[in-house]
Amino acid sequence: MCEITKESVFDAVSTVIDPEVGFNLVEMGLIYDAIIEESCNVQVVMTLSTRGCPLHQMITQWVREAVEKLDGVGVVEVEVVWEPEWNITMAEDNVKKALAG
Repeated sequence: MCEITKESVFDAVSTVIDPEVGFNLVEMGLIYDAIIEESCNVQVVMTLSTRGCPLHQMITQWVREAVEKLDGVGVVEVEVVWEPEWNITMAEDNVKKALAG
């Protein structure tokens, strides 16, 4: 039985900071889902704030590495999706306030 939870995956990913804005990916609303299989393989479904993000590869690697630190985790996959498209309303209030002005 796998003891990894969606919450623990989100907690792990919250250690990954978007260097362009200085907020973590979870509070920015960029992490859409975490799918955990019985074998403890984890798939993180996320997006980026822009399609042309120059840090695309680095950010997905950081997410993978953060989740791989969880005890008992199996294979970690990071899937970047563009639907729904990210916008500022998906971010937590503290991020909205900081980025709005």
